[in-house]
Amino acid sequence: MSKFFDDYRLDETVTSQTRTITEADIVNFAGLSGDFHELHMSEEFARKGPFGRRIAHGALIFSISTGLTIQMGDHGNIIAFYGVDKLRFTHPTFIGDTIHVTKRVIELVPKDEERGVVAFETQVINQHQQPVVVYQDRVLLRRRQA
Repeated sequence: MSKFFDDYRLDETVTSQTRTITEADIVNFAGLSGDFHELHMSEEFARKGPFGRRIAHGALIFSISTGLTIQMGDHGNIIAFYGVDKLRFTHPTFIGDTIHVTKRVIELVPKDEERGVVAFETQVINQHQQPVVVYQDRVLLRRRQA
């Protein structure tokens, strides 16, 4: 059952399922985005870089986090993705890392009788419990009819 704006509570926290980042994820994202930077595509180049091996695109990990969020289920009352603030890539994600998403409600803004915006503090966390991507996102939702 999908949640309405009115069903959310401040500090409510949810956690997604996990997903392991693969070579195919990186190659497919490079083809889709056109970002073939050697940090993502060349083991030899990346070995000499700051991380010692290839890393996933930050934008890829952010995109996967949106998919993991939708897979949590409560999406039937979403009107629109409303925006992202304070997006930061805090730690590299490597091929073989397993990530999950945690979301905490930080703000509830009623727009009118039919709609409201829920703001989340979102973290993408790897298997070592390190945040790799952090951001605040907002979703416009339907309100429960009186």
